[in-house]
Amino acid sequence: MKKILYIGNFIAAKTNYVTSADILTNLLKDETFVVKQTSDKINKIARLLDMLWQILKYRKDVDLILIDTFSTKNFYFALFCSQLARILNIPYINILHGGNLPNRLSKNPFLCRLIFKNANALIAPSYYLKTEFEQKGYQVIFIPNSFAIKEYQFKKRIQFEPKLLWVRAFDKIYNPAMAVEVLNLLLFNFPNAVLFMVGPTKDESLKSTQVLVKKYGLENKVTFTGVLAKKEWHQ
Repeated sequence: MKKILYIGNFIAAKTNYVTSADILTNLLKDETFVVKQTSDKINKIARLLDMLWQILKYRKDVDLILIDTFSTKNFYFALFCSQLARILNIPYINILHGGNLPNRLSKNPFLCRLIFKNANALIAPSYYLKTEFEQKGYQVIFIPNSFAIKEYQFKKRIQFEPKLLWVRAFDKIYNPAMAVEVLNLLLFNFPNAVLFMVGPTKDESLKSTQVLVKKYGLENKVTFTGVLAKKEWHQ
């Protein structure tokens, strides 16, 4: 029986924000894998220290480490955790998530080689990341993010009226204003289109997006919900 340590952001209990890591962990357990997970710390420094401690703690008990790998500050979680795994001779797999990781490959090639050349495998949930990494000489396996389709009830639509769901943190790196621009263009052909924007506030992007909504006169077309549990997205 394989024993896995999953390094990721397991903060759903504190933020109500369920990630792909939470879903994948449960699916692995359903397949009879024993999975330890870390970390649930909100503070980034505390989270990194907790991740490193859990690697040390379970170094003799796990067969494999899965590392969610992002492109901004959390990139360094993957860097430190992967190198500790190397020192302890524990195999690890990077699950690539950060859309800006290709820029990391260009700007920090040495650090990227330390992480990715020594990994047992690289997993990408998108062909975009797979293509970008392979152009830099890395071998990548494409596995899309899991999707619990049974949780979403099928609705037969007689008339097509786009209802857009944007789910992301309000952070400039994710360009939330683009969703409003898309809606504004769609309204020319689909006047009943609406947009729901779901996610926490990280910077001034929420305010600037709300200003754009007012500029286009879309107050009755855009709903800002704040953070919702995934089970509430369906509504």
